Amino acid sequence: MFKKITATLAALFLCAGLAQAADSCDKQAEDKKLAGAAKTSFLKKCNADSAAASPAAAACDAAAAEKKLAGAAKASFTKKCVADGGPAAAGKPDAAAACDKQAAEKKLAGAAKTSFTKKCVADAKG
Repeated sequence: MFKKITATLAALFLCAGLAQAADSCDKQAEDKKLAGAAKTSFLKKCNADSAAASPAAAACDAAAAEKKLAGAAKASFTKKCVADGGPAAAGKPDAAAACDKQAAEKKLAGAAKTSFTKKCVADAKG
């Protein structure tokens, strides 16, 4: 129950921050006297930059760095992570670390490690 309340509050603050960023971007566009396609392009970039600056994005970037991801793999991971609400929203924050440790103890690698870790984290959630 506590996790649901925490997740709901985190989502509420994230949405409030994004709404505030959208208002800020609109104001910046007005200040620059942008109109038409230039305004649309500016708002799209501004809102994307604001979303990337969110706490969830920062946490997801850190998680990607821990996994030593780069390029398209990092971008894909970060996008999915932010959409899911950040790395902590995927389950218990320590569940993935504990599952990774168990996989290392069993000397699993590659697809076997991925499969084991995924099942382990899913079991930890439920």
